[in-house]
Amino acid sequence: MTNDRAVYEIVARAAEAGGSAALEQFRSGVPSETKGGADRVVNAGDVVTRADKEAQRRTIERIREERSDGEVVGEEEDESKVVPEQGLAWIIDPIDGTYNYVRNKVYWATCVAAVRDGEPVAAVTTLPALGDRFHAGPDGVRFNDQPITVSDRTDPATFIVAPIALPPYGQREDYGDGIGDMFERFGDIRRIGSIQITLALVASGRLDGTVTASTTNPWDTVGGVSMVRRAGGTVTDKEGDRWTPESRGLVASNGNAHEELLAVAARLDDYSRI
Repeated sequence: MTNDRAVYEIVARAAEAGGSAALEQFRSGVPSETKGGADRVVNAGDVVTRADKEAQRRTIERIREERSDGEVVGEEEDESKVVPEQGLAWIIDPIDGTYNYVRNKVYWATCVAAVRDGEPVAAVTTLPALGDRFHAGPDGVRFNDQPITVSDRTDPATFIVAPIALPPYGQREDYGDGIGDMFERFGDIRRIGSIQITLALVASGRLDGTVTASTTNPWDTVGGVSMVRRAGGTVTDKEGDRWTPESRGLVASNGNAHEELLAVAARLDDYSRI
């Protein structure tokens, strides 16, 4: 436990360092480009800025000031893209919600998680533009200084749920069937524009569930999934089996009406890893 606390403290300091780097350029007109060199944004999740890269570098530097071991899994540049099955690893998303960031919206986060032998031991999702932080460590799951849990709602008519991971622009015709089904099954829906923030909101009871049919990236999900589980929620793949970073689909909920979300996942398109 002592070692886990030390790892958590490194994760927290690294997330704050990366978040500060990103905040320095927020609303400054920082230019963006699409990943892969395209000249037109076809998927909001494919946009990247120099702030993403600087925030990731600052995050890694902060980790390495205290620990030289552990593989880095990061969204940007040449870092590993796969969570190792053995040993310590640091998983970094320097700006989750980059399209929000470049549109000057405050719902973006810097996220750092630590895993040991594939299992999360610490996670921090910091929202620098709001001054808020969701974190999971030796003292449980918290929003700022307050303990959090998933909601205790049981009636889907009172649920607020969120779709995550939109298909690329021009490939959304069939996806609408799943969104329509979501409207029919639940009281209200939201789209936050950041997977990690969405998962943190489920963990804190502000949302009751979230769903995608697609395979997601570890930097978008591992920390948030650990928060939902530790806050008493349920996270599975689209078939209802335990979620892992390689799973097809992600369904997270407060554990009530999870089957309803699985039914929505079955109608959403699986358009591969986003």
